[in-house]
Amino acid sequence: MTGKKIAQVSEKKKTIVSELKDLIKKKRTVLVASIKSIPSSQYQEISKKLRGKAVVKVPKKSIMFRAIDDSGIAEIKKLKSKIEESTAILFSDSDAFELAAELVSRKSPVKAKSGQIAISDIEIPEGPTDLVPGPAISELGSLGIKIQIEKGKIIIKEPKVIVKEGEKISAGAAEMMNKLGIKPFSIGFIPLAAFDTKEGKLYLEIKVDPENTLKDLKDSFSKAMGFAVNIFYTSHDTIKFLLQKAAMQEKAIEKIAGGENQIQNKFDGEENK
Repeated sequence: MTGKKIAQVSEKKKTIVSELKDLIKKKRTVLVASIKSIPSSQYQEISKKLRGKAVVKVPKKSIMFRAIDDSGIAEIKKLKSKIEESTAILFSDSDAFELAAELVSRKSPVKAKSGQIAISDIEIPEGPTDLVPGPAISELGSLGIKIQIEKGKIIIKEPKVIVKEGEKISAGAAEMMNKLGIKPFSIGFIPLAAFDTKEGKLYLEIKVDPENTLKDLKDSFSKAMGFAVNIFYTSHDTIKFLLQKAAMQEKAIEKIAGGENQIQNKFDGEENK
């Protein structure tokens, strides 16, 4: 009986390994993401939203290692260093960074807990609150937050950083953030590394920062636009600026020409005297 069970387990493992190996070969991207501390309900919700975009698997470490080894792709073996027991493996036809951005967009804000480490400065913004005068006054005061009372409600007079990056969150700070509805953390799949089977590229560090990426794109566009206008490159985007530049140059030339005419007229007048 025991031997039969072992044989069944072994066959099940082989089937899972074979399925994972096929996904590695068929899909463009194999991405490793941390799912540490994610509640089951949150995991299920994110996985559901990813349907049609990625296949999500949470295999045992040893089974995923076997599938990677059996894939016959030498470079992908380096992904092993990123695979832990609390990681999910995603298979997708999207490129690695597109899939990573999708995961980042699926993160949900969560409340702070006492003892957590702040990943960045946590600031209480100025403005009105729903807090009424009472114990909240001393609680806010203990955190160094300046307040005033208007129409029976507490108003925070100026922004205040109550926890600095790298510091532990105190019980008082966590409680006040919860009362104010401030959720300084987010929870979701965290992209760790990826392999692009189409390009044969391995990304052992894959980070997505939408705000900075957008800023960089805007800066690059601005510089490219300035260069294009300076060399008089004509396109749908530059024609407006080229016409403005031409009009400004025309005015400058007219001004210079007008000045020269005034000088010439003055000179002619003096000669005729």
